[in-house]
Amino acid sequence: QVHLVESGGGLVQPGGSLRLSCAASGLTLENYATGWFRQAPGKEREEVSCVDSDGGINYADSVKGRFTISRDNGKNAVYLEMNNLKLEDTAVYYCATDPRLYFCGGSWQRFDYWGQGLQVTVSS
Repeated sequence: QVHLVESGGGLVQPGGSLRLSCAASGLTLENYATGWFRQAPGKEREEVSCVDSDGGINYADSVKGRFTISRDNGKNAVYLEMNNLKLEDTAVYYCATDPRLYFCGGSWQRFDYWGQGLQVTVSS
């Protein structure tokens, strides 16, 4: 019943930009915490950014100043605008939410509903 569908991944050059979208059905994202996470080969999954039910926002230190999370409540979607991309941003990117979670913070393991994942590759 709950579906998160991601779009917008791809291959970009260092310094380039990419916009990821996460469209939800079966629940209203505005009511819950929704995060963007990424996992690179051989590395632990990490939170990139999160927006909560009050509109509060978190960013990982590694992306602060380069990435922007936003939510369009009318479209029931969350976006991640990625600018000045670096080689180390290469990863599979996931959006996630959970009807138990109203606020951001804590482990990615708190989230039960996940998008399908998008490959983002930054390469010259």
